[in-house]
Amino acid sequence: MHRKFVVLLAASASLFSLSASAQDGDTTQLNRIVIHTTEDSPNAVDVTDADIERLNPSDLQDLFAAQPTISVGSSLPVSQKLYVQGIEETNLSVTIDGSRQNNKIFHHNATTLIDPALLKAVSIDPGVAPADAGPGALAGAVSYETMDVQDLLLPGRQFGGFLKGEYDSNGDVFTGSASAYGQSQGFEILGFLKYADGGLRTDGDGNLILGSETGLLSGLGKLAYEAPTGHRFELSYEHVKDDNVRPYRANVGVISGGRPVPASRVYDLTRQNIVFTYTNEMPEGWWDPTIQLAYSLTDLDIPETGTRSRGTTDSFNGKIENRFALDRGSVVAGIDFYKDRGSLNYQDFSDPSENIVGSESATNIGVYSQARLDLTDRMRLSFGGRADFQRFEGVNGYKDDNAGLSGNISGEFDVTSFLTASAGISRVWAGIPLAENFILNPAWDYSQGIDPVTANNVFAGLRAEHQGFWVEGKIFRSDIDNARAPSYGAGPHLQHDLRAQGYELGAGYRWEDGFLRIGYADIDAEIDGNPADTDTGRYLTTPIGQNITLEAAHTFAAWGLTVGANARFVLEETDTYNPDTGGRGAPLPAYEVVNAFVEYVPEAMPHLTLRGEVNNLFDAAYISRATYGQEFSHVAPLQEPGRSFKLSLTGRF
Repeated sequence: MHRKFVVLLAASASLFSLSASAQDGDTTQLNRIVIHTTEDSPNAVDVTDADIERLNPSDLQDLFAAQPTISVGSSLPVSQKLYVQGIEETNLSVTIDGSRQNNKIFHHNATTLIDPALLKAVSIDPGVAPADAGPGALAGAVSYETMDVQDLLLPGRQFGGFLKGEYDSNGDVFTGSASAYGQSQGFEILGFLKYADGGLRTDGDGNLILGSETGLLSGLGKLAYEAPTGHRFELSYEHVKDDNVRPYRANVGVISGGRPVPASRVYDLTRQNIVFTYTNEMPEGWWDPTIQLAYSLTDLDIPETGTRSRGTTDSFNGKIENRFALDRGSVVAGIDFYKDRGSLNYQDFSDPSENIVGSESATNIGVYSQARLDLTDRMRLSFGGRADFQRFEGVNGYKDDNAGLSGNISGEFDVTSFLTASAGISRVWAGIPLAENFILNPAWDYSQGIDPVTANNVFAGLRAEHQGFWVEGKIFRSDIDNARAPSYGAGPHLQHDLRAQGYELGAGYRWEDGFLRIGYADIDAEIDGNPADTDTGRYLTTPIGQNITLEAAHTFAAWGLTVGANARFVLEETDTYNPDTGGRGAPLPAYEVVNAFVEYVPEAMPHLTLRGEVNNLFDAAYISRATYGQEFSHVAPLQEPGRSFKLSLTGRF
């Protein structure tokens, strides 16, 4: 294996691993943020699944708490949106176990609702993404991977399971989860179920957060068979459901003025993912295939007095690819496809003439290849391209055929034995994206046409590492042209140009049983030349500004005790914009949030884990920087929860 080296800012690019696997010679993927991966690729920051255990995340904010270039808006999982280097996730290729996600359903709720308890891995290619990351990777790619039997079995066991109970004092949230799994004679089976229930939570000022009750059900099932010859077949099903009373606009506290609406309503959001995968775990020569078929579905049902709105998005997708092993690297070549559809069914029970039924769809076939090569002992290169052919169909039967090319190249060079430089660039074509379900209008006129969306990305970085110490930095920029931003009343053809750029810095030190690291990122986003705002920037970008993150952990191995903490300091942002007035918006206030934990594994009971956490240690009253509406005087944004004490007990067998 090749010597590992890292160019990206570890303080923002990873949740540092304490395991030996983070310090071995594995190569990793260029310009990538990774939470445990087994994929060989150059120039990455790696973190094992042990790091996800250390974070014990309940939602996306917890999962990415230590990443200064990643922001998550909203305090409610049902309306959280992910921003990578300032770009909203619908502009990235998002997959779960390799299955494409088509989740642009309603701008008031989450884009991809996911339960981190299901995950063993998250990897992010920010900006420059490889061609085999899939179509639509305008500003990078996000890959979620759920846990497998091999990740959970205790050493020497063929069957096992775990039970976990958790209590959170803020909202009296009780969470219970259970899993059973096993393997025998090549067969593997896994089942996981989790349920969380709780009341209203309070913010740092002691006020109740509207619609903040917990009502989450998630599950995962996997069945696999691996033949003695290495042929592996796997079928997985993942399910997440959030059903409870939320603010009327689930990503907003209260909006003053405008049409009168109730304070709250039910949001019943369900996301499902079914994936069949064939691989050969004992490849010979150049034959190392992957065949995958998948179906993902997101459904949002909002019943109200006299009306009912239901939006559904789905994607049938798949790929056939082969990895060709070379003496100094590999080449992946393949073909992929998707059939995406988004639909709206609005019923007015008192006036059927007001009913709305409409849908858009897109079909795409892509051909791609990506090479990852060690050109010399000091230089690694990754480059590739793809051609995509798309057919778009509008609500009234309108059809438009488009095709485009995408390409990327990135590399890294060991300047000295301790200093590595990297850089990369990409040009991406993504066709015509679907509109969100809840604004589909059967009366739309597509005669003005819709231009395919394209993007340009670039980054450059340096990293120095010596005897456990490291320091690094990176600059980056993403430009997206013709980003689609339709409106129910104004039409399907509206588009924007956006830009997100910035830099990140980091430093840290790792020792045998722990680590300390600090990261800083400054991200500036624009829409059509104006500073980004959260309203125009729906599904596009949002004001981020300057973020500082700290994280540290240490294990006292002799006592079975691990302690750790993380903190995020967000500086005031004054470069804001109000599209209603065409002038400056309200400044976004600074805030600080600190979390800490202690975890104990008794020597006499090594399969039992007791954990205590204090989240928002200093009971700060604050709003996440990526949350909607902070720059508008008529919007009361959703507050984050105040201090909470969390206690959990996990038993493995």
